[in-house]
Amino acid sequence: MAVLLDDIVQSIELWLKLIRKPQPYVDPNLDPVLLVPGIAGSILKAVDNENGLKEERVWVRILAADYKFRTKLWSRFDPSTGRTESLDRKTSIMVPQDRYGLHAIDVLDPDLIIGRDCVYYFHDMIVEMIKWGFQEGKTLFGFGYDFRQSNRLQETMERLAKTLESIYEASGGKRINIISHSMGGILVKCFMSLHSDIFEKCTWIYRIHLSERNVVRRRLIECPSIYELMACPNFQWQHNPVLEIWREKKDSDGNSQIVLEAYPPEESVNYEGVDIPLPFNLEILKWADETHKILSCAKVPPTVKFYNIYATNLETPHSVCYGNSEVPIKDLQELRYCLADGLNAEARVGIPGEHRGILSDHHLFRILKHWLKAGTPDPYYDPINDYVILPTTFEIESHKEKGLQYTSLKEEWEIVTGDEPCPDNKPFVSSISISQAGDDQSSRAEACATVTLHPQNEGKQHVELNAISVSVDA
Repeated sequence: MAVLLDDIVQSIELWLKLIRKPQPYVDPNLDPVLLVPGIAGSILKAVDNENGLKEERVWVRILAADYKFRTKLWSRFDPSTGRTESLDRKTSIMVPQDRYGLHAIDVLDPDLIIGRDCVYYFHDMIVEMIKWGFQEGKTLFGFGYDFRQSNRLQETMERLAKTLESIYEASGGKRINIISHSMGGILVKCFMSLHSDIFEKCTWIYRIHLSERNVVRRRLIECPSIYELMACPNFQWQHNPVLEIWREKKDSDGNSQIVLEAYPPEESVNYEGVDIPLPFNLEILKWADETHKILSCAKVPPTVKFYNIYATNLETPHSVCYGNSEVPIKDLQELRYCLADGLNAEARVGIPGEHRGILSDHHLFRILKHWLKAGTPDPYYDPINDYVILPTTFEIESHKEKGLQYTSLKEEWEIVTGDEPCPDNKPFVSSISISQAGDDQSSRAEACATVTLHPQNEGKQHVELNAISVSVDA
C-alpha cells in the first residue's frame, strides 16, 4: 500500500511540476551544427494572403495531398527574378521556423502516427546528436527552405547568411559545422561560391548519393531546383532526354493494358489556359546554366575543412565519362578524390545504404560523432580504416569438474566497412592455442579459440569467436 501511495504522490508532484524531469546531457564545449536537407526535405506551408494569413501544411501531408499540391505548390517561373511563383496568386509558401529551424526538417508529417518513420528526415540524427550533448537553439539548428526555388535564389542566400551569422554570434565565435544532404549540398556550394567571406567560419560535411536518378517530375512543374540537378543546355546528350511513364490504361472494351508514355521536350501541359512546357522550359535551363557556372567555380576556402560521405548500395543508372581526349586522366587514383563535387576533401567515406535511409544509419552516426568530436570516444570505431565493429553476441559460462575450472566464451561481431568484398565466397577459419606453465600443477592453464570470418554481405562482415579455457581449480 505504501508503494502505491508513493506512486500517487510522485505523479501529483510531476503534474504540479514540483519535481523536474531529468534534463538531457548538454556539452557546452561543442561547436554548433546546422543541418541542411535536400529536395523535398522541408515542411512547406501555404499562407492564404486573403483570408487572415491562414496557414496549412501542403508538404508533407496525407489527406488531400495531390489536390493541395496541385492547387498550392504548382508554380510558374519568372525569368526576371529567378523565382518560381505559385499559380494560385492568393497563396504564398513559407517554411516554419519552430525549434530554431529543426521542426521543418525533423518529421515531415508530424500528424502521422502509423508508419511515421517513413516521413523522418533528420529525425534520427537529431535524436542521436542530442544524446551526444548538442542542444536545440544552442549548438543544433536547422535550415529548411522552399525546395522548388533555385539553389542560388538571392532570398535563400540572404536568409542562410543571416542564419549563419546569428549562430556564429550566439556561439561566441565558434566554427559552425554544416551537415548537408543531397541537393542541400548544391545550395551550400552556391552559398560558398557567392559568400565565401561568411563561409570561412564553417566546416562542411556533405552527404551525397552518387547513384541517384535526377528525374523531372510532373509534380514539380517550373521548379529551377530540378533543372539545376540536370546537365546544362549545351550538354551533348548521347540520347535525347525524354520523360517516360509506365501507365495502366483501359481500352474501349474496359481491358487493362500497360503503356509506356514518352514526353519529348516539345510537349506541354495546360493549366487554366496557360501552356507550360514539359519536361523542359528553356528559360529555366538558361537560369540553371548560370547556376552550373557558379558551382563549377566554387572552391573550398583555405580555412574551411570539407568532408564527404556517400552511399554505395545502388548502381549508377547512366553513363559517366571522366576526362576527354585533350585532358585525359593520368592516374586512376585521382578519381577517388575528385568525385562529383569537384572539391578537395579532408576525407571521403562510402557507406552501404540508400539515399535518405542513410540519414538513420548508425555507421553514419559513428563517423559524424568522430568528425564532430562529440561525446565520449567510440571504442568500436577505427577512423583510419573506417571500420565500425558492432558487438552482437556475448556469452560466457563457467563450471568446475574433477578439480578443473572450465570456462567457455562465445562472441560475435558485425564489421561494417567500405572495402571491396573478397572474391572467395568461403568462410575463413583460424585457431589459436595458449598454454601457461607454472611452477606447480596448481598454476597451469590452457586456452584455445577458433575464429570464423564469414564473407562480406551488403557491406557487413560477420565474425564468430568460440573459446574455451581450462585451469586447475585452486
